Amino acid sequence: MTTAPPNPVFQSMRRRLALWYAIVTAILLIVFATGFYLYVQTTLIDRIDDTIDHVAEVIERSLIRSNLIDLESDFGSNFSANAQAIDADHIDIDWFSPSGKILWTTNANTESLQPREKGILQPVYRTVHLSEVEPLRQMTEPIVINGKLLGYLRISHPWFEVTKPVKQLFLDLAIGTTLMVFVVLLCGWWLAGIAMEPVRESYQRLKQFTADASHELRNPIAVIQTNVQVALADPNPDSEFQRSQLEAIERITRRLGRLIDDLLFLARHDGGITNQSRESCNLSQILSEVGEEQQTIAQQKQITLEVPNQESKLFVSGDRDRLGRLFTNLISNAIAYTPAGGKVQVIAQPSTSQNQIQVQIKDTGIGIPEAELSQIFERFYRYQPQKSSKSSAKSINSMTSGSGLGLAIAKAIAESHQGQINVESKVGQGTTFTVVLSN
Repeated sequence: MTTAPPNPVFQSMRRRLALWYAIVTAILLIVFATGFYLYVQTTLIDRIDDTIDHVAEVIERSLIRSNLIDLESDFGSNFSANAQAIDADHIDIDWFSPSGKILWTTNANTESLQPREKGILQPVYRTVHLSEVEPLRQMTEPIVINGKLLGYLRISHPWFEVTKPVKQLFLDLAIGTTLMVFVVLLCGWWLAGIAMEPVRESYQRLKQFTADASHELRNPIAVIQTNVQVALADPNPDSEFQRSQLEAIERITRRLGRLIDDLLFLARHDGGITNQSRESCNLSQILSEVGEEQQTIAQQKQITLEVPNQESKLFVSGDRDRLGRLFTNLISNAIAYTPAGGKVQVIAQPSTSQNQIQVQIKDTGIGIPEAELSQIFERFYRYQPQKSSKSSAKSINSMTSGSGLGLAIAKAIAESHQGQINVESKVGQGTTFTVVLSN
């Protein structure tokens, strides 16, 4: 028992579902990781600031208790006993005069007091990046005792206690998020396959039903049409009335057969089972042949039909028969909606984009209102124009009595060739269909 190849439509849907699972999960993980990263970074900074605050509080109490704050030697001797403990914590202390002159320091690479730090009333925190030195977290605060500004105290704490952990945290979060997204992508692919299994089974049953129904409908229609043709071929029909009835039945069965073929084609296109052959085709030759087929109808309506010369070489990759049907539908549609004395022009030329050919079918017909343009490619939709006269109404009705599937089939064929079809129209001026195909 052979297994049917995976349907490209379901494969595409499964890929999109898995991708959406991964994208949504990635967004949630990135939001969580960013929040967690900022929380940890803020917590580390707060911990350093708390350490600085504690050191500053100890120094202030020591200054008040010793009451030796006027001389540089007094300040130095007062903290020489604690210098070893401070150095062990990698904390540096700078003592500045009220004018900003440095009086005592434990940091050989200290910076002078910044102008914006002079005259401050509250502690100022900042992160300093010194050249060839580890960044520092600094707090500068004025020391005021008994209403007198005695100087400025600056305490510096190494910044690597923040940068080193957050760098490692960033790396861990990046790797973890990437792995999680990859795992979710695999799980999403698996879950999408499970979720789509009932849909696939329903689709297979529907496809089988469509094939069976088409087969069952084709056979009786073919039998009816054959019997009618045999009866019409009888040289001695019973009556003229009987013959006219048989002719009507033959026309209806032929039309019904074409309708079934069109519906089957669209059903196969929707299911991704068009099974078309691709080869290099001379598009100019195809357009010329279609023009010859439609020329008789155009002449009957007194319409001028212009198509490219088949000697010009414009090649596209695709199915020759279906491309012929595509342009047959468009050209016959243009002729149908163009009054007598009008003109239908087919222009084929290389597109502005590389490796593409653009074909335009222009007519001077009745045109289509802008509100109707979005519906003309829908199945069984047929635009019913406002008739300006009985003669034009009769002409248009006689030429537009199809099933309303022509443009839908044209669009399906263009899409199956990875092409595009667009329409522009103005009421009373005409319509232009533009088809872009890859060569």
